[in-house]
Amino acid sequence: QVQLVESGGGLVQPGGSLRLSCAASGRLFSLYVMGWYRQVPGKGRELVATLNINDVVNYEDSVKGRFTISRDKTKDTWYLQMNSLKPEDTAVYLCYAWSYGNVVDWGQGTQVTVSS
Repeated sequence: QVQLVESGGGLVQPGGSLRLSCAASGRLFSLYVMGWYRQVPGKGRELVATLNINDVVNYEDSVKGRFTISRDKTKDTWYLQMNSLKPEDTAVYLCYAWSYGNVVDWGQGTQVTVSS
């Protein structure tokens, strides 16, 4: 199992930026994909961005060109840099890890609110 702890959420005005962090610990040797989902009340979880151990990235269409996923291998941490934020980006952002053996782990989530 991989333990995930997010940080960096908050309130930001439209057009602003935030950087989310996800610190991972535990059984990292089998980790293959890391990333971010988001969820709003009444809706299912939506993929935002993923990054695999070969540095192949994938983004949801609405965030392409605005969000960037990256990782620091030395710190077992990955990030989501969010620029040009819009009110529709408001959600709980959840850190995600997929490991060999089809094991999925989630963080507790961090609230991002985009509002003037």
